[in-house]
Amino acid sequence: TDGERTTLAALGKRLGKKALAEVMSVVKPETLLAWHRKLIARKFDGSTSRRYPGRPRIDPAIEQVIVPFAKENRTWGYDRIVGALKNVGYTVSDQTVGNILKRHGLPPAPERKKTTTWREFIRSHRELLVATDFFTAEVWTRSGLVTYYILFFIQVGSRKVHIAGLTPNPNGAWMTQIARNSTMTEWGFLTPGQHVIHDRDTKYCSTFQETLKSAGVTPLTLPPRCPNLNAHAERWVRSVKDEVLSRLILFGEDALQQVLNEYVTHYHQERHHQGKGNELLLPRVRKEGWDTNPIRARERLGGLLKYYHREAA
Repeated sequence: TDGERTTLAALGKRLGKKALAEVMSVVKPETLLAWHRKLIARKFDGSTSRRYPGRPRIDPAIEQVIVPFAKENRTWGYDRIVGALKNVGYTVSDQTVGNILKRHGLPPAPERKKTTTWREFIRSHRELLVATDFFTAEVWTRSGLVTYYILFFIQVGSRKVHIAGLTPNPNGAWMTQIARNSTMTEWGFLTPGQHVIHDRDTKYCSTFQETLKSAGVTPLTLPPRCPNLNAHAERWVRSVKDEVLSRLILFGEDALQQVLNEYVTHYHQERHHQGKGNELLLPRVRKEGWDTNPIRARERLGGLLKYYHREAA
């Protein structure tokens, strides 16, 4: 070990090379003296405490703040980031900010603001975005077990849902008619100025998209292998399947339509939503003294869906 080598080197220095040759059998005298010379060199080596010229490296804690500031605010230049850092108690130069961003592969603001990620687009257009998707349900008919495709829309901002239609054969003609129905002036779910995001399923055919465009609604096809960008629609599918469809045997198309209607009503009026502060989408108006009335349960679909409330006065 290094400790043993130190002891041997000290003893060897006292004995001298000639005496060492007579008494040493563990190592050669030359090796022992070499260890001694290294110990002397280490004693006078000040590299570990030496101070090098230049500015000290930025505190990693500050660096962990600068990078998110730049990523989350693409239009912010170095000076703007420096100002924002002052708000949270950090003082650095714009040159330091620039060096850190370069080290992380982030270009200056003029280049950063030219690109917008899908996540940023969805966040900034939340109130104008409508997501759409398909899910399936197995239905017993006279022809046997049939797979039905259900197309729905969900407003990203409000979370309101609309069942656009259901069919065992979602062909181009059916999709085009759905687009017409959904954009009708008086009762269509979609309105001009909105953006409809959907995955790359070929069922979203060109005539479906053109019909939306003609009504002032912009269809947007999401990039491949990015299910999280349509997370609101994906989450709603999990909810309707877990809460009702997986717990029922459906006989006929009418039964499927009734189940979906009941669930959508429950979803809007009686179901609390964690993403909306654990509140109802359409809360009831509470009158004075409501909290003293008896508690009642409203049931749907034979008790699969329950809503507890105070009885109206």
